[in-house]
Amino acid sequence: MTLPNGQSAAMPPRASTGALLDRFSYDDDIVRKFMWATLLWGVVGMIVGLLIALQLANPIFNFNTPWLSFGRLRPLHTNAVIFAFAGNAFFTGCYYSTQRLLKARMFSDGLSRFHFWGWQAIIVSAALTLPFGYTQAKEYAELEWPIDIAIAVVWVAFAINFFGSLIKRRERHIYVALWFYIASIVTVALLHIFNNLSVPAGPLKSYSLYAGVQDAFMQWWYGHNAVAFFLTTPFLGLMYYFMPKAAEGPVFSYKLSILHFWSLVFMYIWAGPHHLHYTALPEWASTVGMLFSVMLWAPSWGGMINGLLTLRGAWHKVAQDPILKFFVVAITAYGMSTFEGPMLSIKSVNALSHYTDWIIAHVHTGALGWNGFMTFGMVYWLLPRIFQTEIYSKRAMETHFWIASIGIVLYVVAIYGAGVTQGLMWRAFDETGRLAYPDFIETVLKLMPMYWMRVVGGSLYIVGILIFGWNIIMTWRRRPAKYEVPVIEAAPLSKTYVPAPVTGGAKGFTGAGWHRAWERAPMLFTVLTVLAVVVASLFEIIPTFLIKSNVPTIASVKPYTPLELAGRDIYIAEGCFNCHSQMVRPFRYETERFGEYSKPGESVYDHPFLWGSRRIGPDLAREGGKYPDLWHVRHFENPRAVTAKSIMPAYAQFLTNTINFEQIQSRVDAMTMLGVPYGDAVTKAPEMARAQAKSIAAAIKEQGGPDGLEDKEMVAIVAYMQRLGMDIKAQKTAAASVAAPVTAPVVAAPGGMR
Repeated sequence: MTLPNGQSAAMPPRASTGALLDRFSYDDDIVRKFMWATLLWGVVGMIVGLLIALQLANPIFNFNTPWLSFGRLRPLHTNAVIFAFAGNAFFTGCYYSTQRLLKARMFSDGLSRFHFWGWQAIIVSAALTLPFGYTQAKEYAELEWPIDIAIAVVWVAFAINFFGSLIKRRERHIYVALWFYIASIVTVALLHIFNNLSVPAGPLKSYSLYAGVQDAFMQWWYGHNAVAFFLTTPFLGLMYYFMPKAAEGPVFSYKLSILHFWSLVFMYIWAGPHHLHYTALPEWASTVGMLFSVMLWAPSWGGMINGLLTLRGAWHKVAQDPILKFFVVAITAYGMSTFEGPMLSIKSVNALSHYTDWIIAHVHTGALGWNGFMTFGMVYWLLPRIFQTEIYSKRAMETHFWIASIGIVLYVVAIYGAGVTQGLMWRAFDETGRLAYPDFIETVLKLMPMYWMRVVGGSLYIVGILIFGWNIIMTWRRRPAKYEVPVIEAAPLSKTYVPAPVTGGAKGFTGAGWHRAWERAPMLFTVLTVLAVVVASLFEIIPTFLIKSNVPTIASVKPYTPLELAGRDIYIAEGCFNCHSQMVRPFRYETERFGEYSKPGESVYDHPFLWGSRRIGPDLAREGGKYPDLWHVRHFENPRAVTAKSIMPAYAQFLTNTINFEQIQSRVDAMTMLGVPYGDAVTKAPEMARAQAKSIAAAIKEQGGPDGLEDKEMVAIVAYMQRLGMDIKAQKTAAASVAAPVTAPVVAAPGGMR
């Protein structure tokens, strides 16, 4: 027999029972590969984040370059940090710990390398498409359909490799870290597949299978649980493995681990709708999301307590060991984030926080503190083991910890302040009963000092990650000329299992003997995990899609014209949805500022929905007819010529970029496949688009604007802007027949835009 490392094992030893022992080695090369990728994409993702933070502080940092604009780079930043940095970090720890916990080499070295190179290719494809406007416009799911298919293929390869390793394991019971890996792998697959169902309209263009209310529900079923099962459960698995290793002691409580896992997996999947309070989503759905979000406090803090109490008897080590410092802050940040998340789901709190930078602060507390510091601690612990040498500089580790910690504090304090300021200014009324800050730009300008403070905090965090990278490289340079590959000896699992006698408190639920039985059957464990996730999901998804009263029809709502559809696609390509919402909530301060509150039936033809999740700029749901066509032309050409000190990037390229009229036909065809009633546009889309473009271009010229815009993107985006909200204005009686959510603070909507 020849081992994977090329060593001979001619005479296998025997166990004390007389059984032959297997000889094998672990694959640490794949661990090193993912570790290097973690470092690379961490630096890239953080630098892109710093660039877009600078753009909010001063639009000069857009450099008048379309592919460097905030709208295009923001999705690149989120994807780089979540799927490239955190994703590769998870794979690093997963490949290292899984092999040790199972006492088995990964199922297939070939699949391990396919997973690595496939995942890096996906990251590169994201970097090559998102800045150039190829996006599905769905948060954390922006990548277009060919890349989505590639993600599914690579993820399946990873799953086969992981579960294949479970089958060939030499350890009878699966440890708690593996529970969380199982939940992450199967749930991410479900989320990715069902949220990204779409109809292609070109090589890098597609339309979501869902529309409006249903699309919003599916997106946040995915979006919230992408955070849950890509940024939370995988890193909890890493915590359960690496924290005890670093502390040199066992996990505090096995029973608490059981409660933590199953309650978290079951409850988390319900929570997504809390992102849509007071929107056109049916109230029952957002309320259910809120209730389960609040219940998540218990399992989340159970996990935090289990992690921190693992240090019992070892707290004295924290003062001297920077690795433990990273882990302690990471788990604390997890506790803070999972306290704040349920709090933000409460409707009264959400009414203030939604659409503000408060949500951004919440996300970054988790990403920078929980995911970032857990990654740093894990990698520092791994370095001596995968490079087989001492870490180059312990002092640099300490410096990294303190600089990054100060950076996090400055960042989140600034953005918490910005978020609360936004929420309070938006809802403020003066003594006459009018909006105290009627111009949206007033709020934006108030935030500038806080945005600069965020830049400072983010810069410090990046300095920390650069120190991290320098320490890794210097440690790598001290590696031996050839890595030693230890030969591991372990007995294979026997075909029959005879459990030890169960006595005393080990019986029943208290002793968790039932769970021990599940741990001996990983496939059964996986099935039960899938059932916990799927059953919970179906209870929300089925009513949302099948009960027609959830989305009452509005007779005046019609499909977008071919030209308006082209303008909407430009709006999506430029990432305008990252700064502007299209969802007026039924609060007096919103209806006074933006116009009539949004109805469920308004977005039935919106593939995808564009309700937004943040207001860096004003809501656009009622933008149509508010300004003449020429105003929009001037605004896109140079926003600061229309609104002084605006931080919106200029889109002067709309005046020169031409419309591909023939391409519009394929996009109308795709929308028709989705059930959008286009009538004559099914066969005459280009001609209809040209006619409308000529009409808008003539109106712009008549108003004193430039000539020759008949075939330019500007007329398409203007057509879309002028359409927003016009269907409701066209038939007031139809709009009035759709009632607002009963418990929302409803006021009489103004008759027009103000």
